[in-house]
Amino acid sequence: MAYDVVFIPGDGIGPEVADAARRCLEATGVTFSWREHIAGEAAIAKFGTPLPDETLKAIRETGVAIKGPITTPIGKGFRSVNVALRKQLDLFACVRPCRSYEGVRAPVKDVNLLIVRENTEDLYAGIEFASGSKEASQLIRQIKQWTDQPLREESGISIKPISAAATERIVRFAFEYAIRHGRKKVTAIHKANIMKHTDGLFMETSRRVAKGYEGRVAFEDRLVDATCMQLVLRPQEFDVLVLPNLYGDILSDLCAGLVGGLGVAPGANIGERTAVFEAVHGSAPKYQGKNKVNPAAMILSGMMMLEHLGERDAARRLEQAVRAVLQEGRHVTYDLKPTRDDPTAVGTREMADAIIATMKRGQTPSDKKGSDPF
Repeated sequence: MAYDVVFIPGDGIGPEVADAARRCLEATGVTFSWREHIAGEAAIAKFGTPLPDETLKAIRETGVAIKGPITTPIGKGFRSVNVALRKQLDLFACVRPCRSYEGVRAPVKDVNLLIVRENTEDLYAGIEFASGSKEASQLIRQIKQWTDQPLREESGISIKPISAAATERIVRFAFEYAIRHGRKKVTAIHKANIMKHTDGLFMETSRRVAKGYEGRVAFEDRLVDATCMQLVLRPQEFDVLVLPNLYGDILSDLCAGLVGGLGVAPGANIGERTAVFEAVHGSAPKYQGKNKVNPAAMILSGMMMLEHLGERDAARRLEQAVRAVLQEGRHVTYDLKPTRDDPTAVGTREMADAIIATMKRGQTPSDKKGSDPF
């Protein structure tokens, strides 16, 4: 049986790391029928839009896609394609594992936690009004009438919606994911002491959902600022973290830093009917075409896709091969060497080759944390 999967190369370094992931996925022995589509800068040049309808249609038809990084303009131009995909396909759960790998330089050891981020609401919902616009001025006047807040007339405005329905959905997803993968605790993160009607709703809904899992998965909730400090000092205290959109974005990068950076940070965006897998890092256009960048995050995103498809043995073998290559430290890219100018560093293709060769030999290290890499 061949899995019908949409393959989106991406921008910048995207095609290089995406191709490395594709080759590693094929080397597992799982059969794929790839449907290649474009998004981002290449799509603008061809279709006049960064997210063509035919790309969305293909993902809806197959239910699964793997995507290379896509460039997002900062402060101007089109909104993030990633955000658009999540909204258009209702990919409400962003799942980002953060796991220590021997051989990867990191400030702490033995980290193995999971970020579950709500994708559709919060400040990333895209409800914004530009400074000086008619709509912003009207909204500022209305807010002053309702709250007597001293807003400056030139303010730009972003609105932060958080609903009980979306919160319940993401918290229930976090608990169910924890149960499937043998995780022991879910921590809901918020700032309910200040934002009582948005984060407060997130906290109250999380507590209510958690009652249905008593005796199966432990639960706690914590303030986001305190959690940032505790993650740096004692990351081993955490297991699954479930967060609103903005906090989830920020803390997933913090946690990636704990395990060595975005180069080993995979990700998935999952909905009821579709799932899109992608590395957390960006498109790094200055390295485009140089066969230089670390493909591990993209390959590990492919590992998550295998697990999603039910190919858990293949997923485990691929993750173990990545871990073996990282641990040996021989056939790795410059960022994984002791110094970034190490002449023994290999390229993107060559690191993928080493992972494929290791997987075929079956030479993988034992897993101290158990057989489930998720």
